Amino acid sequence: MAGQKYEIGMVGLGVMGRNLVLNISDHGYLVSGYDNDLSKVQELQTEAGRRAINAAQDLKGFTSALSTPRVIIMLVPAGPVVDTVIRELLPYLETGDLIIDAGNSHFKDTDLRAKSLTNNGILFMGVGVSGGEDGARHGPSLMPGGPQEAYERVRPIFEAVAAHVEGVPCTAYLGPGSAGHYVKMVHNGIEYGLMQLIAESYDLMKRGLGLSDEELSVVYRHWNETELNAYLIEITSHIFRKVDERTGKHLLDEILDEAEQKGTGMWTSQDAMDIQVPTPVIDAAVIARNLSALKSEREAASKTLKVQIPHFEGDRNAILTQLKGALYVSMIITYAQGMAQLRIASKVYEYHINLEEVARIWRGGCIIRAALLEDIRAAFRSHPDLPNLLNDEHLSQAVIDKQKDLRTVVCLAVKLGLPIPGLMASLAYFDGYRSAWLPANLIQAQRDDFGAHTYERVDSKGVFHTRWELE
Repeated sequence: MAGQKYEIGMVGLGVMGRNLVLNISDHGYLVSGYDNDLSKVQELQTEAGRRAINAAQDLKGFTSALSTPRVIIMLVPAGPVVDTVIRELLPYLETGDLIIDAGNSHFKDTDLRAKSLTNNGILFMGVGVSGGEDGARHGPSLMPGGPQEAYERVRPIFEAVAAHVEGVPCTAYLGPGSAGHYVKMVHNGIEYGLMQLIAESYDLMKRGLGLSDEELSVVYRHWNETELNAYLIEITSHIFRKVDERTGKHLLDEILDEAEQKGTGMWTSQDAMDIQVPTPVIDAAVIARNLSALKSEREAASKTLKVQIPHFEGDRNAILTQLKGALYVSMIITYAQGMAQLRIASKVYEYHINLEEVARIWRGGCIIRAALLEDIRAAFRSHPDLPNLLNDEHLSQAVIDKQKDLRTVVCLAVKLGLPIPGLMASLAYFDGYRSAWLPANLIQAQRDDFGAHTYERVDSKGVFHTRWELE
């Protein structure tokens, strides 16, 4: 392949990068890959076989083998590594070349990099990629943002390699600047929430109802055949069946109960607070992971904070039905919070995001794909300016029909002493959002009393201040 010019390049040949290279090549595009780890370059060479793939061992050779204007994807860890790669690439690039950051970079970093590269005549895109190793290889959900003209240059490739649902690719131009990375960030925040809710349902069934791993697998497999159909439910049913080769026990029971995180859920919560959008389920999921990391403290506390907890006595099958309803309601509420955040962020950051398109491209390839997304897509198709999914006639009725299940499950968990922050946050959000009146008037009065922050009245317009101390 000497002298061959390649249509697109990939920097970073870890699991995701290497699989995406193979995916791109399988769709007929000439692709070149580079990594500063020679073993990863050699691994790509081995997997490439007879494919028209170039495995480059130096940046100069890598960039010179690309057709111009160049298109280079980076799939490297978020943070300083991204900036390092960009600095190393710049000497070999020319005006009009395009760099695509396909990692989980913070959206504000993406904006800064785009501005800096534009000053150097280089186009820059931030693209969210969801689907993990299998998605990268066989079809991910792609969330591109940046200059429209840059997207048009890579649209054919993106549409070819993305997952397809009903023949339609799970990718779409989401908006300028960091729109793609912002959507991916919120995607991950929703993912945090859904995973926490599923983990809480597991805890209720395991410690609360005493279900075995085999029984749990059956429950989740059955749930996945209902309105709860979702990728995360599906893989959960598989996880309970996996046997550990070392011990012969179920592998899940041998895994330490400390959940790690890379920060995207926390970023979602942080920016939601910055733009004043309530996302309590996502917040609770982040906090739950932080609490899980306090393993030694929890072990010590379990010996000192002993509370007599009653055993469950009741109809187990009835509770399982109610837990299924509670989980479904909470999943709707979690998506509702994430989509509400995207709606407000789109205005604040001038992304002009089409929420129906977001729901559409999340239907395949990505981690949070679920049957529920069809209803979410339909809601935004009917009402593009819908402020919250709980205002949609179909979804709101689904929540109303099953909200009693959520209340019953929350009460049971409280009685059994089991922590369910996600399910509780879902119920609190539902009850708060449906309340025409909230006790925030007292908070305003307190603020005015101690800080003269003023308040508004219900019976007349204007801003008021009162000296609250009693005479």
